[in-house]
Amino acid sequence: MTPPQPPAPPRRRRWRLPKLALGVAFTALVGLAVLLYPSAASWYSAVLQAREVDGYQQEVTAIGPVGREKVLAEARSYNSALRSGAVVAANERLPFAHTSAPTTVDYDDLLAADAHGLMARLTIPAIGVDLPIYHGTSERVLEEGIGHLEGTALPVGGEGTHSVLTGHRGLATATLFTHLDRVQVGDRFQIYVFGDVLTYEVTSTIVVEPDETESLNPVPGADQVTLVTCTPLGINSQRILVTGERILPTPPADVRAAAVDAPGPGFPWWAAGLGGAVLILGGYVQRSGRPRVPRQDGPPSAPLPDSTGAAIDRAR
Repeated sequence: MTPPQPPAPPRRRRWRLPKLALGVAFTALVGLAVLLYPSAASWYSAVLQAREVDGYQQEVTAIGPVGREKVLAEARSYNSALRSGAVVAANERLPFAHTSAPTTVDYDDLLAADAHGLMARLTIPAIGVDLPIYHGTSERVLEEGIGHLEGTALPVGGEGTHSVLTGHRGLATATLFTHLDRVQVGDRFQIYVFGDVLTYEVTSTIVVEPDETESLNPVPGADQVTLVTCTPLGINSQRILVTGERILPTPPADVRAAAVDAPGPGFPWWAAGLGGAVLILGGYVQRSGRPRVPRQDGPPSAPLPDSTGAAIDRAR
């Protein structure tokens, strides 16, 4: 009699792509990416701003002390023209000085460190701001950094000058002046402009309506800068005005800081979180695609005796 054949080995089950688990993981990953987008965009924007600041410092160094003094002298002449009755009408870009021989000055050519309108650097240590300052307040400028309000004094200091610098608040893609409301009286900010270091101490922080501009007028004998942004967040119906007055002599620590590169945004923790989520969700999908092993509730049963084999043994 032919002996019984051993049972065939169980068929090995292969890993299969779990469509449901894949859909769940993809949805979770998209949701996480949406939540992390503001942090990622703000980090990337800060990287670009730090590069702009570093590039500005290189440009300023390259033109040499004589070139820097020439640029600053032109800016001071512009400010003097404004104080002596220069007019900048709506939508006009050329201020006219009231002299016997009127001359014009092209605003965009003053304090021009590059072709993109970069003119200076602003730092506010109290809220961790280190940003480039550009000519004008166009939407493009305010998405990239801080804008100088044309028609106010260029930020080179001097008695009777009042410069106005504006920035967005609450953008999803950049921090900019988002935390300007945290600046307090007594805090300081610095402007680095073509080798000069100007330090200002905050003397007032007020909230005004958009048409209340009296506090932006120059004060005889004073050297002031006002930082402007919108409030409340998301509504933007009012303006925050943070005004500082020049400190002389400039603190030595601020002078030394002029040679230090912009610190940048630091480590992108949002990327670490995203990477960890990808690993976790990938493990979930891989585990979900494994073949399921039948579950045994009790100990394995003993094999049944072979009746044919038992009969042969008895015959022997």
